[in-house]
Amino acid sequence: MKTRAIAISEPRSGLSVVAPLIEAKAPENAAFLWSYLAEPRVVAGIHAMWTGPEISCPVPAAHLKDAAYAAPLPAENATINPQPGDIVLSYVPPRMWGGGPDPVFDIGLFYGSGARLLFPIGWLPGSVVAQVRPEDREAFAAACGAIRRNGACDVTFQRAGA
Repeated sequence: MKTRAIAISEPRSGLSVVAPLIEAKAPENAAFLWSYLAEPRVVAGIHAMWTGPEISCPVPAAHLKDAAYAAPLPAENATINPQPGDIVLSYVPPRMWGGGPDPVFDIGLFYGSGARLLFPIGWLPGSVVAQVRPEDREAFAAACGAIRRNGACDVTFQRAGA
């Protein structure tokens, strides 16, 4: 079976990596991401405030309207301390974060050591759903550092071959 992967890019920073999905350890989360990426998606990215070395890419609620796969996600291959190169999918139920009516699905790009999934609402395990290839992690970290310096950006996610 061919490994499915996602491509992640942002031109201003030079971000351009492929991250194979970890379907065996995070099957429901990987299925969500694969279904979501049936078409390329552009998602606003910003350097995270609480979690450390992370570019946070919250999936817009409009992208998920009426999508059958946009259901509550279990914690799979869970972590509260993501490692460099981890792509973490976090799910927050409706009304839990600030009382908002929509669930939150966030794609976290973790690029350095010392990350933690501690939020104002407490510890929130996320699912490591993919990992940037080891040989690309240095360039990934440099690009994410550029995003941190440059500010908010648009990150493109799409399906890719591994």
